[in-house]
Amino acid sequence: MGSAKKTESKSRKARIEEMRRAEQARERRSRILTITASVIVVAGLVAGGAYLINSQSDDKDSASGDSKSTSGKFVTGKDGVKTWSTKLTQNHVTKDVKYPMEPPVGGDHNQVWMNCNGDVYTKAIKNVNAVHSLEHGAVWVTYNSKASDADVKALSEKVKKTPYTLMSPVEDQKDPIMLSAWGHQRTVTSASDPAAAKFFETYVQGKQTPEPGAACTNGLSQ
Repeated sequence: MGSAKKTESKSRKARIEEMRRAEQARERRSRILTITASVIVVAGLVAGGAYLINSQSDDKDSASGDSKSTSGKFVTGKDGVKTWSTKLTQNHVTKDVKYPMEPPVGGDHNQVWMNCNGDVYTKAIKNVNAVHSLEHGAVWVTYNSKASDADVKALSEKVKKTPYTLMSPVEDQKDPIMLSAWGHQRTVTSASDPAAAKFFETYVQGKQTPEPGAACTNGLSQ
């Protein structure tokens, strides 16, 4: 009887010891899993923070409209048309852009275009919206206070009859009357200058257009 009790006691102690070892093993595994999970969470937070910082930096860059994205110069052809020497950027930005030419003929611009379905604006419009119109293949007629009233009237009548064109005053431009298309620009002496008609014929939805057929309506109308 005593021998049987001793055997049973040893067996129970062995089971308890085995259970204790198993429990200790589970605790070790639990600690390892906890530590691993903590490392993963911390790494995720660090990576997420880095992504957020980079994302904000990218957004800031996009919003700034850095004029350095458009480099180059005008090269004047035999026909008097000036062509920008390098490829013009086409990024959408949320703030004003400092263009290297006035009026601008391309570069980063606002995501909304100015209506250019023969639209005549009597007040200055934003360059960043007008440039988007050029991207769609429009010709932009601009003038300053040195242009005669007769020329302004005649050009406005021409624009009103021509889809994919727009017109507005730009007081800071060099010459009284200027015509601009994506990557191209020229000065004309008057509304009756044959060069004006030639520019319209060549560049309204011309080969220079980055996005031919894109809308010139449902944009901004000042």
